[in-house]
Amino acid sequence: MTADAVDPRAYARARTIAEELRPIVERVPGAWAVEIGAAGVVVMMSLVKRHEAITTRVVRQLNAQLVGTHPGQEIVAQSGAEVEHPAVGRMRRPDAVVVPLPVLDEPGATVDPDDLLAVVEVVSESNPDNDYVEKAADYPAMGIPLYLLVDPRKGLVYTYADPVPGSNGPRYASVLPYVFGDRVPFGPWTVDTADFKRYDDA
Repeated sequence: MTADAVDPRAYARARTIAEELRPIVERVPGAWAVEIGAAGVVVMMSLVKRHEAITTRVVRQLNAQLVGTHPGQEIVAQSGAEVEHPAVGRMRRPDAVVVPLPVLDEPGATVDPDDLLAVVEVVSESNPDNDYVEKAADYPAMGIPLYLLVDPRKGLVYTYADPVPGSNGPRYASVLPYVFGDRVPFGPWTVDTADFKRYDDA
């Protein structure tokens, strides 16, 4: 389920810019990653501790369940993988992905979104639209079946599922809201948010 193809020359230019920015970003205090979204090349800033604590808790919970939901398949949840879909002009670095471990053994720097079972994003304090708007459009366009969005600014969680065609491009047919404290159904898994902290919690 993908969006209309983009101009490959335009994406190649954006990819070149992203590669040129990488060594610069690595030296800039507060910078974390380079992505390519609808607006072009975006530099992502470093994340606060509570953002990372939530990501870690989600990854641990998913890994504990993957042994049962995908026995013998070497499926893992992990953070840091870069996901690229040149045909739709997107390169994203989700906070976490669910992916077959053998895919991570392959050569190269990026993961094909067709290999992903799910992505997870924890909303940043500074740029919530990136997760709520841009990535909620990019991930179904890339064909990723499940998207978990956790918002520590508001204590909210959303599950996105079932990519379908839309008038403005692919979208998720199912979007369900939850609050911190809920046990959140996410695909074949459950994410317990009881220990998630909001950014403004004392």
